[in-house]
Parts: sequence; C-alpha cells; structure tokens
Amino acid sequence: MRLLIADKLHPRAIDELGALPLEVEYAPDLTAEKLETRIPGYGILVVRSTPVTAKAIKAAPELNLIVRAGAQVSTIDVRTASRRGVYVANCPGKNAAAVAELVYGLMIAIDRRIVDGTKSLRAGKWQRAEYGKAEGLWGKTLGIAGLGAIGREVASRARAFGLEPLGWGRAFSPARARELGIAHAGSLEELASRSQILTLHLALNERTRNIVSEHVLSTLPRHAIFINTARADLVDQTALLRAVRERGLRVGIDVFDNEPKGKDTFEPKGFDIAPSADGGFVYGTPHIAASTDQAQLAIATETVRVIRSFLLEGVVPNVVNVVNASAARFLLVIRMLDKVGTFANVLNVIKRHGINVEEITNTVFEGGGAACAKLHVASRPSEACLQEICAFDEVLHVDVVTLPNLA
Repeated sequence: MRLLIADKLHPRAIDELGALPLEVEYAPDLTAEKLETRIPGYGILVVRSTPVTAKAIKAAPELNLIVRAGAQVSTIDVRTASRRGVYVANCPGKNAAAVAELVYGLMIAIDRRIVDGTKSLRAGKWQRAEYGKAEGLWGKTLGIAGLGAIGREVASRARAFGLEPLGWGRAFSPARARELGIAHAGSLEELASRSQILTLHLALNERTRNIVSEHVLSTLPRHAIFINTARADLVDQTALLRAVRERGLRVGIDVFDNEPKGKDTFEPKGFDIAPSADGGFVYGTPHIAASTDQAQLAIATETVRVIRSFLLEGVVPNVVNVVNASAARFLLVIRMLDKVGTFANVLNVIKRHGINVEEITNTVFEGGGAACAKLHVASRPSEACLQEICAFDEVLHVDVVTLPNLA
C-alpha cells in the first residue's frame, strides 16, 4: 500500500512509517489543489493543515484512511469520506499542553505589553513609566469556551496564576464542571459577561462558525483580554476589530482567516492599532500553538500508532466517522467449521433474504477447526432463512439474539 504525507511530519515518524509494509511518499508542500491531482494511487493520506476536499477524495478510489496529524478534522470533507467508506482519524489531545502554554504566554504578554516593551528597548529607549502600567492577572475570571483536551489543560493551570476558571461548552455540564473544580456558565453570552479574560477552544463546525458574534463580544467587559488559538472562523472578524477600536478589547490571536500557504508573506489586520495601557490592541503569532518539539513528536507518534493499527490489526484508533450505534437490532451468532466457502455460503443466504448486515466479527478457535461469526443485522432472520443456513453441513449451530434498543 502507498502512503502520502502531504504536510510536515516529525522525521522520527517518517522513519517508523518506512519500517511498515508501506511505500511512503513525503510531499509536505502540497496545496489543496495539488493534492487533488497527486492523491490517485495512494491508500493512506496524512495531513496537518492541507485541506482534503471532496474532489481529492473522489479522485482516489484506492484511498482507505485519512489521518489528521492534529486534533480537529474541519479541513477534511468527512462527509464525502464517509460516503466512500474512507476512515478519517485524528490525534486528539497530543498538542493540548503546547496550546495551553501559548494561551498563557499571550495572556501575560498582553497584560504586560511585553512585545512593545522589547521593541522599545531595542530602539534604545527606557520607558519604564509607560510599560510599568499593567492590570495584573491575579483574581480575574478566566472564561474557557470549550472544555476538550486543550480547554482542560488551560483550566488546570488557571489557579497557579490566581485566576478563577469559568467554563462553557455544549456538552459541558454543571456536574462535569464540579469534577474539574471550575465554575459553570449556562451560555457563551454568560461566559463572556462574567470573564475579564476569554479564551476559545471550540471545534469548528456549522454550529460554531462565527459563534463569537458582535453580540457576544459586546458582553465582554471593556478592556477585557480575548484569545483565540482555535480557529479564525469561530469569530466574526469585523466585529472583533471593531471591539478592539471601540471597546478597548486586548486580543491575542494565533489563527487567521487569510493565512498564507507555502508563502512567507502575510497581510495583517488590526496590527496597525497602537498598543497602549488603556486602549485595545492585537498581538499575534503565526499559527504556532501546537508547534513545540514536544507536541510535534507526540502527534507524530500517535499518527504512526493509528496507521500501524490499521495495517496490522484492522482497527482504526481515534476514528471520527464510524457510527457508535448502528441500526442493527439483532445479533446472528453462527458457529461453523473453518473451511473455504462456508462463510460465503452463509452470506449468500442472508443476501437472498434481503437482510442488511451492519457489522461482522469472526473468531477462529485454536487449532483452526472451527470459527464463530457474529453478524449485527438490521432485521430478524426468518425461520426459512435460519433453516437454509443450518442446512449447510459445515454449520454447527445458529442463534439469534435481540439487541437492546439504545437509541
């Protein structure tokens, strides 16, 4: 099988992948458009930030698995992958500590205006009176939107800085908040209104796109700190810059809506606003939150684990597009001799009776003489169907088990 790595990946991972039964191609500078013409013939694709479009997936009939060397999969057309039976997996939580570290770096840099103080010193100035003006973080409420792996890492560090963590998320309950030892907000608006510092750690999807609207930003206290190391599309960018200029919002950003791909030039928005002790301004980093050596090695190691498991065990860890609960309502348990054609005969009978099989597992017993197949099926096999299966000399026994309805 051929593997295409379409983004930068730690060298150790490339070496380990080369030891697997794979033909590895490393092409870290591929764009979405180039990927569409390069991908045919590959069975596994590894990406980080390169978008994987529907066109790319359809152009590769051999494609079995897409691995995102990162947490989110919003850059991958998961729906098209699912329709074509292509697994999509990710590496959740492996960069959480690195992102949390940058969040606090931005937070402190903004409050103390470290960037501009450094620039002033480099210009030969000693402006202690100006850069000695800072509010301090101690005692402030830190609002955390999204309590996944990264949000929890941010929350775990809060009290070391004297911050009071407050959390909100669609699946974040008051009970879970108590488990983590943080306060709970009932909505994003409530979170913003109670936070002097707000940091985003939400996944990007159609429900969260532009979720930080002008209304949400207006509920933040004046001169609050706002940090986004998640996705630019979570925020109404026009409203954000307006809040910087009109409400003194102090912003730290690691993600942008106009990020260049394969270039080293960038057209910034908002960086022309002069930072001051009482006005709003923007600090930024070029999408580096997960780029520590520690995080990249952890992600690369997890990428290798996913691919190795798929190749050697037939199991895809961290898969995001396989249903947890199928439509199966019955379990068909068939004990049979482990002979060529036995299972195929059984499946032909099931097909002839119009029964859809949702999932199959087959276990071969020690010595290789017998096997037990378990078929999750959508409808109950009729007596006639069961009799046909039992009529094969190689079939030892058949049972039908009604599965509980967990919907």
